[in-house]
Amino acid sequence: PGRAPARSMQDRPMIQFGTNPIAWANDDDQSIGADIPTERILDEAGRQIGFDGIENGHRWPDDPIALKQLLGGYGLTFISGWYSTELLVRSVEDEIAAVQPHLAKLKENGCAVCIACETSNAVHSDPAVAVNDKPVLSADEMAAFGAKLETFAAYLQSEGVRLAYHHHMGTIVETPDEIDAFMAATGPATGLLFDAGHCRFGGGDPEAVLARHIARVVHFHAKNVRADVAARVRAETLSFIQGVLAGAFTVPGDQEGCIDFGPLLQILSGAGYDGWIVIEAEQDPNVRNPLLYQTLGLATLKRLARATGLVAG
Repeated sequence: PGRAPARSMQDRPMIQFGTNPIAWANDDDQSIGADIPTERILDEAGRQIGFDGIENGHRWPDDPIALKQLLGGYGLTFISGWYSTELLVRSVEDEIAAVQPHLAKLKENGCAVCIACETSNAVHSDPAVAVNDKPVLSADEMAAFGAKLETFAAYLQSEGVRLAYHHHMGTIVETPDEIDAFMAATGPATGLLFDAGHCRFGGGDPEAVLARHIARVVHFHAKNVRADVAARVRAETLSFIQGVLAGAFTVPGDQEGCIDFGPLLQILSGAGYDGWIVIEAEQDPNVRNPLLYQTLGLATLKRLARATGLVAG
């Protein structure tokens, strides 16, 4: 019961498992994990834990070829990286011009998706602003934003890269209603990066939201949430960064987390999802050892992926 029907190797998608360096060295607050050497991050992620790839981080070189060589030395490929759009305040043409260096990095490294999020008015990186005080768009503003983003996404698709929009705490697409409105405001060129943790923290039921939008999911972030900490962040009007340091997020398999990833991977399996499953779970590395937590997270995801038929048993 609960197990997907067996599929032939020809029918089974090529799932890859990756991580994000923010488990070791945070991008929004670069003082978190600043003492951890870059070599340790890559050695633990690639050689010790055995991830297939890793996403972007502020430690990596900007040069696309240097990036490929650095990660390759540790058995890792470059999955993709965050790109901050500012379409609420600039034109699509200006956005296309701004994305060129990032796009060159993605194309050189064979990335399938461009992770994007509107940050022109976001509050998640400001330690002085409560995550509760995030920006909110009206229905007309969301429709206008979606139309511009779809045009931008169509451009990226013409360049061979799919836009994967990251719904995120502290931004204009956070709550389940906002995710629904955003998906309705965009079209087929715009893919969704589904993040289980941000969905749960944003007030959504990850299983329901994923099932609703699975047809357009092109990237998956396996982030877990400590529900009691998330509730305290809301109640005490803490910032996103304060929530991270308090331990709001963790990895799949951590018993302190509240998200069951089995049903989520079952949905991916049933839809024939063919892409990356990435552990993006930022914690304070001085409190929770990244090597131990990321090892637990990967082992959990691989076990569940086999159980659901997402990968070969």
